[in-house]
Amino acid sequence: MKNCDSPIGVFDSGLGGLTVLKEIHHALPEENTVYLGDTARVPYGIRSNETVLKYCFENVRFLMDREIKLLVVACNTASSIAIERIRESIGIPVIGVIEPGARAAISAAQNNIAVIGTETTIKSGAYQKAIKELDTTVKVESRACPLFVPLVEEGWIDNEVAKLVAEKYLLDLRNVDALVLGCTHYPLLRAVIGEVMGTVPLIDSALETAREVMSVLTSAGTLRSKNRQDDKPGKHEYYVTDMPQKFYELVERFLGHSAENLSKVDL
Repeated sequence: MKNCDSPIGVFDSGLGGLTVLKEIHHALPEENTVYLGDTARVPYGIRSNETVLKYCFENVRFLMDREIKLLVVACNTASSIAIERIRESIGIPVIGVIEPGARAAISAAQNNIAVIGTETTIKSGAYQKAIKELDTTVKVESRACPLFVPLVEEGWIDNEVAKLVAEKYLLDLRNVDALVLGCTHYPLLRAVIGEVMGTVPLIDSALETAREVMSVLTSAGTLRSKNRQDDKPGKHEYYVTDMPQKFYELVERFLGHSAENLSKVDL
């Protein structure tokens, strides 16, 4: 039976969702969490919609078996393709990364918003649709930046190569009112992207998603910190479908600390 002590479930196609998890840990340190990284089948951004749906539901079943009270789809590709189908299939709140980012972009922008992400996320038009549903008058530009993910996973987040790639992708977008980082890897490139974009506000969907999690749990009365007499930090479990050692090595880059309770699983 799910209660306040039940964990928040988070899944991503790989490592990028750890940026969302980091913001959840920061905003809600008392909450228990379970993270699943489908590292055996990353990236989702190059898969067909049918394949992404299949993978997503296998991830969902794994996390639901752990009695989670809320699910975060911490993958822009999965959010763009599968979020509504997932919401229809399970009886707990489901939060993606696109809607929170779209709302924050509308709040920050006046006339012109740019969205960057994987090829699949951009082709899906999910961010464009979410933004237009909030304000039909806003112009939305979108651009796929496929080299950003391998740069992050290689650890090349602040060197000359990263800057040159960012300039190639972004220099002609510096006239927009806000730039949405439409991939969970991209916050790790925030410094380089910010240097290229100058004063343009950067919308971090990971941060906005964590705020949404707090809001939903508060409204549901299932926020763990509001229902305990102590302030002990939450417990965190990590699961991957492949290369646990590499995941362990990369966790510190994403979270700022090592990952205990890490296991490899088959879905």
